[in-house]
Amino acid sequence: MNNLRFQKITSFDAPELAPYRSMRRSAEHDVLGIFVAEGEKVVRRLLASQFTVVSIVLPEKWLAAFRPLLEARPETITVFLAEKEWLESLVGFSLFQGILAIGKIPPPVSLAEILANSPRPQLFVAIDTLANAENLGALMRNCVAFGVHALLVGETSSSPFLRRAVRNSMGAIFQLPIIEVGSSRCDCRTAQRAVPTLAQTLRDLRARGVRCIAAHPRTDCKTLSQADFSGDCCIVFGSEGHGISASVLEACDEAVAIPMLNEVDSLNVGAAAAVFLYEVNRQRGKS
Repeated sequence: MNNLRFQKITSFDAPELAPYRSMRRSAEHDVLGIFVAEGEKVVRRLLASQFTVVSIVLPEKWLAAFRPLLEARPETITVFLAEKEWLESLVGFSLFQGILAIGKIPPPVSLAEILANSPRPQLFVAIDTLANAENLGALMRNCVAFGVHALLVGETSSSPFLRRAVRNSMGAIFQLPIIEVGSSRCDCRTAQRAVPTLAQTLRDLRARGVRCIAAHPRTDCKTLSQADFSGDCCIVFGSEGHGISASVLEACDEAVAIPMLNEVDSLNVGAAAAVFLYEVNRQRGKS
């Protein structure tokens, strides 16, 4: 197919390999508007998605398995071929399968677009102060599993396009509309512009009739079974260590806690999200 360019890796200095050499320097990828997909399942799901794919590196033994997905792509993709040991030397750390790909971060979407295109009742998730990329990836996987219409990533949280976040999402990120609140990221067709904070975005949602509910283990708040998730809502999660910031908590309509025993005061954010989102689906009569 004329949309594939095959190249065996003979030198680590090739300019086209720069994104793979800089995998530990995520800020450079962010500036370039690219991300890394790692592992067989994640790369397969990237190739099956609407995201733009720049290149892929893999051992030659995997080529036959990936060829149908590669040939179905509309864009030109460079396919680098090298054994796993070479790839590990290139990226600087151990790889399980030796399969990586570079994709382009999609152009930003607006809150208005998300609200206009999401079915009712709407379900959104927002995150505040969540810095752990693995936990963010697990949360994104839960969002897709339980039918969340969009994820709002606050300005104090990690990028959802970090390699470890994409990997831990198991490719679910490719199915989840994301608004990076407070990010100045833009594509080449748009001018760079200021974006509201997460607290301001939540107040905007409330003004549009979306109830904002903080997942917050406070002793004076409702428990999960007492809360009403039947209408349009946005559930806000924080980090295990710091929880939700005061400004974001103040911007929510109410706080709701998961009842727990034995003086455990919090759950991993991925586990907490799964519990909350299951309850939302239960109340809405979804299996």
